[in-house]
Amino acid sequence: MHRLGRLIASIVLLAALAAPVAAQTTNLPPLERASQVLFWSQTEREAGFRAMDRIVPHRVIAAGDVARPLPEGDPLSLDVEGFMASEKVAGLLVLQDGQIRLERYGLNFEREGRWTSFSMAKSLTSTLVGAAIKDGYIASLETPIVRYLPELTDSAYEGVTVRQLLTMTSGADWNEDYTNPDADVARFFEPHDTGGMDPTLHYMRQLKRAAEPGTRWHYSTGETQLIGVLVRRATGKPLAHYLSEKLWSAYGMERDAGWMIDESGQEASGCCVMASLRDWGRVGQFMLDGGKVGNSAILPDGWLSQATSKQADYGEAGEGYGFQWWTYDDGRYAAHGIFGQSITIDPERKTVVVILSAWPTATGRSNVRDAFLKQVADAVDAAPQTER
Repeated sequence: MHRLGRLIASIVLLAALAAPVAAQTTNLPPLERASQVLFWSQTEREAGFRAMDRIVPHRVIAAGDVARPLPEGDPLSLDVEGFMASEKVAGLLVLQDGQIRLERYGLNFEREGRWTSFSMAKSLTSTLVGAAIKDGYIASLETPIVRYLPELTDSAYEGVTVRQLLTMTSGADWNEDYTNPDADVARFFEPHDTGGMDPTLHYMRQLKRAAEPGTRWHYSTGETQLIGVLVRRATGKPLAHYLSEKLWSAYGMERDAGWMIDESGQEASGCCVMASLRDWGRVGQFMLDGGKVGNSAILPDGWLSQATSKQADYGEAGEGYGFQWWTYDDGRYAAHGIFGQSITIDPERKTVVVILSAWPTATGRSNVRDAFLKQVADAVDAAPQTER
């Protein structure tokens, strides 16, 4: 049975039973198309986003023995109830200088729970590329990816570099339309005969070239999937284990996380890490700390400045795309996932804002969220924390 189909069917049952997890998921029939994941009811989303790791297989991202402290700071004076209700927010966290200045939960989600990231996982995957370069597993950003993925020789990815894959400027064609059940993003996760080849490589090598590498930005979850295969090949380690080694255990996450695995038993590197609200905050704090664990940098010199600044322009004034991070010309950067997941990092104010949500629609620009982030910035400016 196709695992994503089982996931969708299981979450339907979750909602029907109003229970945290289905008692028996393995006997449920799959839905007709995996893309129906995008059309759950609101009740199904709120039940499912906090239960995916208990419905379909995830590989454990192990935490360490000692959690990195997040001490309580002076509370920010913000009225968040209306924002949380309108944005269907399950978890809201504001850190400044590593201290908790605001923490709220909704939709029956709690501190002990974990919430799926959707595409916020892309930012974790790109960070593993930096770690692999630092560790000597990957030669450089300018290395052609066929060095590690020879199955892509004579495909649209011939001549594409690691940098171009990270910035989604490969030039390969791809359809990321979440409303189209025949789009690549939907068909990619459906089972198909690969003749023994890795399913990601088998699908992606069939894409056509739409532009010369480096000349066009085009959002593609498939390309982050390729990054994941590249890191696994280069390091010889599952992504979840490498992420634990470099970040989750080393930096001090408080709880094990989980990374959804695909039909081949590999992490779906473009999607779906399950983690607690506070540990998502620690991911942001790790970035603010310069990508360091203690005094040791796990990323190459200059990596963070490139990863979190505009490397590609996608047509929105004042915004851009780095190494799988969304960037803003004012210095902020963010990880985003569909249905309203986000980590927004503001180096100037030393803040991390994490929002976990169950939006009614997969994508869209939320003016309400933008206004709330502005309120957070104004509140921090009005009552700044004492420098550590």
